[in-house]
Amino acid sequence: MKVGMIFGEGVSGRGAREVLKKMKYEIIMVDDKTGMPSDSAEELMDKVDIFIKSPGIPYTHLVKKAFEMKVEVVDEIELAYRYMKKAGIKTKIIAVTGSNGKTTVTSKITELLQKAGYKCEHAGNIGNSFGELICEREDLDYVVLELSSFQLENLKEFKADIAMVINLSPDHLSRYKSEQEYFDAKFNIGKNQTEEDIFIYNLNDKDSMKRIGKITGHKLGVTVGAGKEYAVCHTTDAYVVYNGKIVLEKEKLSLKGKHNLENVLFILTVAECIGIDENIVREFLYSTKPLEHRMEKFYKWKNIYFVNDSKGTNIDSTCFAIDAYEDAVLICGGKEKGLPLDELVEKIREKISEVYLIGEMTERFKEALLLGGYPNKKIHAAGDMENAVKTLREKLSGDEEKVVLLSPSTSSFDQFPNFETRGRVFKELVRKYFKEGEEL
Repeated sequence: MKVGMIFGEGVSGRGAREVLKKMKYEIIMVDDKTGMPSDSAEELMDKVDIFIKSPGIPYTHLVKKAFEMKVEVVDEIELAYRYMKKAGIKTKIIAVTGSNGKTTVTSKITELLQKAGYKCEHAGNIGNSFGELICEREDLDYVVLELSSFQLENLKEFKADIAMVINLSPDHLSRYKSEQEYFDAKFNIGKNQTEEDIFIYNLNDKDSMKRIGKITGHKLGVTVGAGKEYAVCHTTDAYVVYNGKIVLEKEKLSLKGKHNLENVLFILTVAECIGIDENIVREFLYSTKPLEHRMEKFYKWKNIYFVNDSKGTNIDSTCFAIDAYEDAVLICGGKEKGLPLDELVEKIREKISEVYLIGEMTERFKEALLLGGYPNKKIHAAGDMENAVKTLREKLSGDEEKVVLLSPSTSSFDQFPNFETRGRVFKELVRKYFKEGEEL
């Protein structure tokens, strides 16, 4: 019997375990907190045929040992794909990545396909395991995979029927040697495609355009800015146009903001490629609700509005949020990822009335703001979320209209297990300290 070693017993690891069971492998589960310690697992490496590394785990000594002993190293996404093909499962794959917008695009493509009558579910970085899903639901017409750069690092045979890179901006520089290495990992999503497969890309994203020549699938460009003459889908002042035909009225779209307009182009292009009736597409995109934790205006107290953008985990996403809510009070900060702060500091200096800093980035963030000319009296080192919200309650009278915006610009792992928990805690604290407000 072949042996598979799984490193990491999280969502991805559990999915890999289900797949290996289906493939009749003997399974060695390794997790330094809940299972066999990685030090002990090294002694068993000579028995292992395949090594499945959970994407969030860095390239530790155990992973390097697998490479040294020429054991094949893959992630759960690759393993599940191989099982799907071996088992003859006909489910088509739509794969989504990008630095910003991928959760919205993944979720809304899934909802739209379900509305159009397809059996469709999402998985990957969005909280569901691809492996578990494909083992349980062999009847699906489509699976929509949100894929992080970590999940795209060790792909070999994986191929998406429709793949896309929404945009690229620096992120995860504590993991990657450079921005370019991170961007290259993202573009692995187009690996192994042929002309029968579709690759959708952003003509207005310079780092995507540098890499588009590597793509072997049938390329379809979209843009909200430059390059309309090369785009299959683009915007005008009032409309969204696909293949020369007006399909959507911009003012009727329920997903607001420039970043969401970009997302809509990708959603529409997928719908057109699949052949979904445009009336269904319009009805959906005119009425669908924004995701929780993404530019979510959820509460009002007197004249104060609260916006939960906990999903804003990199610089660009927070810059988008600031553009949408100028003169807001910003709660920002979290885990140190080594990202350059110049662009965000400039945006804050121009458009934010006060900043409350939380998490391990606080000191570097404060130094950068001061160096960028942002007044010291407008910077508050709150430490944690509760202190930030409590202090705001003490300072805000509610007499003038103001937005309090949580958009951290980085991940949550210094103080919270994930961005969802961070967002929920923020909402609970707002309701606790700003009583007698109303839900929006």
